[in-house]
Amino acid sequence: MRKKDKKLIVVGDRVLIAVEEGEERTKVGLYLPPSAVDNQAVQGGRIVATGPGLPMPDPGETSDEPWRTAARETRFVPMQAKVGDYALFFRRAAVEITFEADRYLVVPQTAILALVREGAVREEE
Repeated sequence: MRKKDKKLIVVGDRVLIAVEEGEERTKVGLYLPPSAVDNQAVQGGRIVATGPGLPMPDPGETSDEPWRTAARETRFVPMQAKVGDYALFFRRAAVEITFEADRYLVVPQTAILALVREGAVREEE
């Protein structure tokens, strides 16, 4: 994500979320029960950046000499979350940051409960 002359790079399987303050009904139409909002257990927001995913080990690497590694392109387990999705996530797993005077949350993909993707073509269930 770019702002002015700086670039914020999200690493690993994390996502950067612009926070939607705790309301009973989210902007995308999800209803959050008062118990979830009051305890701040669940929160929602729009994903503005994602990391590349988790790096995958090389399955062909079975050498007895681990220091002798051949150069290979790093591959990643792809992220399910995408920029523009609305994410519902566990608040406890989030880390709050401020970047260029805007507040964001960095959330691991494993803490995301559900994604709302607008304009998505219906996929097989």
